Amino acid sequence: MVITKAATHPLQVHNFRAYLTSRFAMTLGQYAMILIIGWQTYNLARDGGMSIPAASGQLALIGLLQFLPLFVLTPFTGLAADRFDRRLLGLLTILLQLVCAGILGWFTHAGTLTLPVLFSVAVLLGIARGFAGPALSALAPNLVPKEILPTAIAVSTVAWQMGSILGAAMGGYLYAILPSLPYIVAGGLFLLGFVGLSLVGKVPQPAMKKDQRPIGAILDGLQYVGRNKMVLGAITLDLFAVFLAGANALLPVFARDILAVGADGLAQLAMAPGIGAALTAAYFSFRPLRTQVGPKMLWAVFVFGLATIVFAFSRNMALSLAMLFIIGSADMFSVYVRQSLIQLHTPDDKRGRVSSVSMMTISASNEGGDAFSGALAYAIGPVAALVAGGMGAIVTVLLWSRVFPVLRTTKSFDPPDHLLEEGQQPQTQAQNSQGA
Repeated sequence: MVITKAATHPLQVHNFRAYLTSRFAMTLGQYAMILIIGWQTYNLARDGGMSIPAASGQLALIGLLQFLPLFVLTPFTGLAADRFDRRLLGLLTILLQLVCAGILGWFTHAGTLTLPVLFSVAVLLGIARGFAGPALSALAPNLVPKEILPTAIAVSTVAWQMGSILGAAMGGYLYAILPSLPYIVAGGLFLLGFVGLSLVGKVPQPAMKKDQRPIGAILDGLQYVGRNKMVLGAITLDLFAVFLAGANALLPVFARDILAVGADGLAQLAMAPGIGAALTAAYFSFRPLRTQVGPKMLWAVFVFGLATIVFAFSRNMALSLAMLFIIGSADMFSVYVRQSLIQLHTPDDKRGRVSSVSMMTISASNEGGDAFSGALAYAIGPVAALVAGGMGAIVTVLLWSRVFPVLRTTKSFDPPDHLLEEGQQPQTQAQNSQGA
């Protein structure tokens, strides 16, 4: 049956449901792996005789090795998402992540896992995420009518956050049973994600200028980001705030040597921000934000930085979990607003390239931030590193509210008139899709 504009919720759309299933399965697998990769890296370093700062530096290297391939490939991955079948690109990246899970599972089971193996797989994961991010981000808006796109973003983010919660917990607890088990389960989840994405029907590919060369197309996308102050401000706000104040990379340090809670405690620490984020996203999926979206995004990032500072000083597990919960909730608030603004303020024929820039900055803030936090912890210690990062996030909010005043004055998600007039809003499944 053909979906029309009468669809009032994304879950009424077959293609979106298949996409959501795939995203949830992939996220479960990814976060089970990410947590254990960090835990194994830190423990191999500490058991090998490294000090806490030196072992923190190994976490920095893991983050850097995931970020560099994504950074180098970003212009090309965005162009690929605009020129080729986004669904096919997503499927190929799932297969690459399945290979990574197999490699780590094999070496862990054999008891021959080394830091070079972990570093090599980190590079492969960076390549996979470099292509997956733009393709899947650009695909999602084509699956639902634009009127319910903010709700679709919230629902999709709920799946992502729930996957991060359950994936982190699953990884920690499965590792306690059998060290290779998280990778075995992750491999099965990647297979499920492959099947789910395969069930997404044909999606219209946006038309691009036929006479435009690849380099010109790449520059066109970058120039659009530079010209659109809303998109540029929203992307770079997240880049600098999370880059400076990212606590995730140092969770193994806090679990082993500061809070002394072990692998089970690590799983709880990793879950806490995901729970806060998932509850926030779930709330928005039922009650979408409609007013003062720009100012509220700025306040969310401010709270993110403040909670990071309190977490750094905490020596109480309950307080640490509470601060991580707030960090996740504030980050989710910011992500929801930012992603909605970027998707609705970008023409569909540029969405892959703009999404690639957005994903590059997200990786810069996450994996690049992990590298920065690890390096700073190596230089001044983990506690001081997080305090400095939290303060940096707060300063970023104050600066961005001045440098990008549009963030302070944006009241709603409504796209600018010129996009509507030019007919550049995405062709959605409201016009061309197989439905439930």
